[in-house]
Amino acid sequence: MAHRAHRWRAAGVTAAATGLISLGLAAPQASAAGEPRVDLRVLVVDDGAGPVGAITAQLRSEGIPYTTVDLEDSGRPTITGAFLSDTVGGRPRARFQGVVLPDEAPFGAASAEQTALEEYERTYGIPQLDAYTWAHPGVGLDYTDRDGYAGPLDGRTANVTAAGRAGPFGYLRGSFSFEDNSASVDESYGFVAQPRAGFTSYVDTPVPGGTGAGSLLGEYAHDGRRELVVTFAHNQYQQQFRVLARGMVEWLTQGVHLGQARNYFAVHVDDVFASDARWDAERNCTPGDIDCAGGGDDTGTPIRMTAADAQYLASWQRGHGLTLDLVFNAGAGEEWKAEHGGTDALTGQLLADKAQYRWVNHTYTHPFLGCVQDVTTVPWSCAKNADGSTKWVSRSDISGQISDNYSWALLHGLSVDPGELVTGEHSGLKTLPQQPQDNPNLGPALAANGVKWTASDNSRESAQRAVGSGALTVPRYPMNVYYNTGTRAEMADEYNWIYTSRADGGSGICEDNPASTCLAEPLDTATGYVDHIVPNEAHTDLGHVLGNDPRPHYVHQSNLAEDRVLYPVLDRVLADYQALFADSAPIVNLRQSAIGAELQNRAKWQTALDAGKVTAYRIGNTVTVGAPSGTKIPVTAPEGTRQQQVLGTTAFGTAYAGERSDWAAPGLLQTALTLKLP
Repeated sequence: MAHRAHRWRAAGVTAAATGLISLGLAAPQASAAGEPRVDLRVLVVDDGAGPVGAITAQLRSEGIPYTTVDLEDSGRPTITGAFLSDTVGGRPRARFQGVVLPDEAPFGAASAEQTALEEYERTYGIPQLDAYTWAHPGVGLDYTDRDGYAGPLDGRTANVTAAGRAGPFGYLRGSFSFEDNSASVDESYGFVAQPRAGFTSYVDTPVPGGTGAGSLLGEYAHDGRRELVVTFAHNQYQQQFRVLARGMVEWLTQGVHLGQARNYFAVHVDDVFASDARWDAERNCTPGDIDCAGGGDDTGTPIRMTAADAQYLASWQRGHGLTLDLVFNAGAGEEWKAEHGGTDALTGQLLADKAQYRWVNHTYTHPFLGCVQDVTTVPWSCAKNADGSTKWVSRSDISGQISDNYSWALLHGLSVDPGELVTGEHSGLKTLPQQPQDNPNLGPALAANGVKWTASDNSRESAQRAVGSGALTVPRYPMNVYYNTGTRAEMADEYNWIYTSRADGGSGICEDNPASTCLAEPLDTATGYVDHIVPNEAHTDLGHVLGNDPRPHYVHQSNLAEDRVLYPVLDRVLADYQALFADSAPIVNLRQSAIGAELQNRAKWQTALDAGKVTAYRIGNTVTVGAPSGTKIPVTAPEGTRQQQVLGTTAFGTAYAGERSDWAAPGLLQTALTLKLP
C-alpha cells in the first residue's frame, strides 16, 4: 500500500484523481474477477469525546452512512473479523470503507479487537482516521521533546503542505489560523512533532519557541496500513476543524462516497421598497413598532434606502460576485411614493438594475398574517372572538397580499418565482409564546397562490417542515445586524442594551438567558460596531458557510441605507473565505427555492438511511447504489466519473473542490444508480 500512496503524492494530483481512488481496491492476490465488494459505509468507534463527535457530525452533514460502536456501551458489539467482513454471493465483502477511531489503538495494543481491526484494514486496504492522539513513534512521529511542542495552539497559523495540497486538501489555498476567541481561555491544545519514516505531513505549523515546522496532521503508512493522524484537539464548531473536515472525509473514503458537501452563502434583504422604524436610544425600544411600553408614534425619521444606496448595492455586487435576494413589499413602496409627491428615485434605480438581483415576494404591504394582534399591551397578544377563540387574519387577506405583490412584480418585469414567499416577520407561522400554531388560513392561501417555499426564522424553527398541504419552510438565519438601525452608533447602542448587564445600563437579557453571555463592559458606540460586532457576526456567518449549511441569512433594507452597516460584515465573510479556499471551491449562492429543494432532498435521504433502505457498494471501479423509489441519491466521486445508462454512459455530477458530486437517480428503466469510476 505504501508504494501506491507515494505514487499519489508524487503525481501531484488532487484527492479526487485516479491515483487516490486506486488505493485499497482489492484484497492481496485478488484477481480482477474476484475483487471484493466494499460497502460505502464508515465505521465510527466513539469514546464520547469531541474529536470523534466532530467527524461524526461531518459524516452526517454530508449524508454519509456510518455505524457507531460506543465504547461506553457495555452491550456494544465486539470487533471481530466476522463483524468487519463476510461474503456476499461468493464474493468477499468489506462492510466498511473507512474506520474512525478516537486514537490509534482504542482497544489496546495487541488486544483481540485491535488485532482484528488492523488485519481487516490490511486485507482490504481500508484507511483509518485517528481523531486525536499525542505525538509518539507509534503514530510515525518523534516525541515533542525532539524539536517539537505540546501546548495551546490558539491563534497559531497552520499551513497545508505541498503533499496536502496535492492530496486530500487541495481545495484549500494554503494556510489558516486556529481560533483565539478569548485571551483567558485555552481553546485548542495540540502536539507539534517531527515526522519519522513513513509519515507524510499534510498540515504543519512553525514550532512554537523553536525552529522549523512540525506536523499537526498527516498520513502514516506502515505495516501495510494507512492512518490519518491528527495531533490537535477539536470539536465540530471550531473553524480549524471546519476548514479541514472535507479533506479528512475525502482521505477516509478515498474520494468515493455517498453524500456531498458545498460551502453555501445566501443573504436575503427584507423590506425592499418599504421603510423601517428606528431604534430609540433613550427609550431602548422602537417607537412606531409594537415593542415600546406606553405606545407612541415613531418620532424619528424612518430608515429607507436612497437611489444612491441602490447604486452602491449594484456596484458592490458586481465587485464581489455575490447576488443578494431582494425581498420586496411593492405596496409599501407605492404608499411611500404617494406620500412623497408621486415620485420615488429609489424604486426607479432598483428597477433599472432589476436584472442584477433575485427578487422574492414579501407580501404587498407587510402586514402581520397570523392572529389579529392586540397591541394594547407589551408584549402583544392574540385578539379573541366573542366565543373566546383566536381571531385569525383571513385567507382572502393573506392571498391578496401574496397575489398583489406578485402581480406588481410581473407588471414591472421582475424575475420573481411564484413558488417563493417570505411573509412579514415570518407571520402566519406559529409565533411563541403568543401564537402556538400556524394561522389555519395560511396553508390554503399558500396553495391557492402556488407557493412551495415559505421562509421561517431559524432561531425559532431550525428544521424544515410542512405548511398546509403543498408548502415547506426554508429556515433563515437572522444576522446580528438589526432591522431598526441605519447607523453604526445605533447598532452599538442596541447591542449594548441586549448584551450588557443591568448594572452596566443594559436590559439584563444576557443575565437571564443561560445561552447568552454579557459583555464585560458596554461597547463604545463610536467604534464598537466595527471593532466588536462585525468580526463576531462575520465569524458566526462564516461558520455557517463552512458547515455545509445552505440555509440563507436575512437582514433588512435599512442595513443598506445611511451608514450601510451590512457591507462590513459581508466584506469580512467574503475576504476570510477567499483567504482560506482555492478557486475550485467557490461559495455556492442559491435562491430560496433551490435551498428549499436541497433541504428537502437531505431530509428524504436521511430518512432512507435511518430506515436502512439504502444499499451502496463498490467493486473495483464500479459503484452501485440502491435507494427507495423517488429518493435522490447524493454521491461524491472523482473527476471523470460517468453514470451508466441502459445504453452507454453520461458524465456524472458537477465539479466542486476537485471532485464531482450531485443528487442523482437511476437512469431510465434502471432500479439502481451505477457509476463508472475513471
